[in-house]
Amino acid sequence: MRDNESQNIEYKSVWNDEYLKWICGFANANGGKIYIGIDDNKNVVGVSNAKKLMEDIPNKIVNYLGIVADVNLHSENDLQYIEIVVKPSNVPISYKGQVHYRSGATKQELKGVALQQFVLKQLGKSWDDMICNDATLDDIDRSAVDYFVKKAINARRINDSIADDSTESVLQNLKLINSKGEIKNAGILLFGKQPSEFFHSVQFKIGRFKADETDLIVQDVIEGNIIQMADKVVDVLKSKYLHSPIHYEGLQRIEPLEIPETSLREAIFNAIIHKDYGFSSTSIQMKVYDDRIWLWNNGNLPDGYTIETLLTEHSSQPRNPLIAEVFYRAGFIEAWGRGIKKIFDGVKNYKQKQPLLQSTMGGMLIEFFRNDNDTEIDTVNDTVTDTEIDTDNKTDNDVDNTKNNTKNDTGNNNKIDTEKLNSMELQILGTIALNNKVSYTELMNIFKVSRSTVARALKHLQERNIIARQGSDRKGYWQIKT
Repeated sequence: MRDNESQNIEYKSVWNDEYLKWICGFANANGGKIYIGIDDNKNVVGVSNAKKLMEDIPNKIVNYLGIVADVNLHSENDLQYIEIVVKPSNVPISYKGQVHYRSGATKQELKGVALQQFVLKQLGKSWDDMICNDATLDDIDRSAVDYFVKKAINARRINDSIADDSTESVLQNLKLINSKGEIKNAGILLFGKQPSEFFHSVQFKIGRFKADETDLIVQDVIEGNIIQMADKVVDVLKSKYLHSPIHYEGLQRIEPLEIPETSLREAIFNAIIHKDYGFSSTSIQMKVYDDRIWLWNNGNLPDGYTIETLLTEHSSQPRNPLIAEVFYRAGFIEAWGRGIKKIFDGVKNYKQKQPLLQSTMGGMLIEFFRNDNDTEIDTVNDTVTDTEIDTDNKTDNDVDNTKNNTKNDTGNNNKIDTEKLNSMELQILGTIALNNKVSYTELMNIFKVSRSTVARALKHLQERNIIARQGSDRKGYWQIKT
């Protein structure tokens, strides 16, 4: 019995060259099979020109897509049909300059941000591993580096001797700076003096609401480097937003937070580590209500993961591996994907209702439940903030829009026109996105092609106004135009 159409299977009654897009989509995803001569009901209807198709289809796949697929001829009840077996590609594949991707039982054309994310993934790179243009060691806050070193030594995850190392040496050991002295995005996010000068979404917003989000009482915005962000967030929560009920154990005064601090910190760490900093201008958001705490970040689940995956034993697949490694070295998180279990175990030990975990609004949401005896907070004398925002006559979204409209927002609007780009041009474009100072020789070595092939691809990209050369051939760099 034949399988239904799915992520990996497609049935077509007759051949049409448009189906090269489907083959492209399979190659860019997990591979798959297309059957020609079988209808949507999985009945064999046969092909009348099998011999010609067996010659044409493989040639068109090679000529238009630059890949090789297995094309097999089968028969059933004296009717012939063709099976096309497509293997997944480890580099982006395009059809007439368009990049297609198979998702579920549908085909999508990738553009703009989605295309950039796909290229990075296919090249085995992450956004936090990319070079941060114009960043220098002067942009690094040594006090943030010292904070990390102290935490990491206390956690016994680095050697004591690193405390005397230079800032450059510490960054090199953490793989946050390359051999040329260029600082990566993760380095600025983790230890930058003003990360917001380079990226638009390095913020953690906290709002206090009553019954729903239309009733905003007070709001704080935490900014700065992300290695110290969790401490700042917890300090503000303790001083303004959450209760610490007092009790005594013998003569000792105990003031535990109303929800387990270990669970709360773990959730905050997860939100900071897994946030999509590269392709979104949305802040991490925490909403404190009378009965619950709502924490959301815009980092989607890894491919193939569900909420059920997170609640069972699973491997760790951080969106930002370099950032996750530094948080691990600092002793903030454990390896091997134990964060969610740690959150739930902490709440269970507090004998409270278990949190809710959802994949929603393009990100991850966790809700903690508060005790019923919460009282209204006093907003008259609240002064412990990094940034005060005037929320009179403004909703949460209004504040977001106002802040975003005052910045040169490039996070969501980078639209790269990939029409008529071939696979080599797309691969070179992806490499430039990772390293805009890449040389001709480096491109030749990466893709094992001649200098003329590289030159031709770069010329076409420039002619189509997709990239431009800034500065000299030796000291300049490539700019991706949007």
